[in-house]
Amino acid sequence: MAWREHPDAPAAGTALLALEDIPEGEGRERRFGAGHTALAVVVVRKDGQVHGYVNACPHQWVALNDQPDRFTTFDHEWIVCATHGAVFRYEDGFCEDGPCAGKSLEAVPVQVVDGVVRVAG
Repeated sequence: MAWREHPDAPAAGTALLALEDIPEGEGRERRFGAGHTALAVVVVRKDGQVHGYVNACPHQWVALNDQPDRFTTFDHEWIVCATHGAVFRYEDGFCEDGPCAGKSLEAVPVQVVDGVVRVAG
């Protein structure tokens, strides 16, 4: 199911996070809904740009992180799946290496408006 089809998908313009709350080279999660069916969106920041993705590795659809807000490699060069070690580019979520090489994270379009990361329209 595409993220926009999820019953708890946020509408365009919905605030996700304050830009200042996302350190350079890291990511932060925002959940919509409750329990195991919640939609989890991760926003990552790299080189002054922000990108949003559904928090699900395309290998087995498990969450990318195994600890709160730990979405990147230690050197902050890649988004990483903590379960199987797949690495993804920040700018487009493309998997460069790992069990889902060649696939991509599901993008959630985002934009920064007045210092707030919002779902883009």
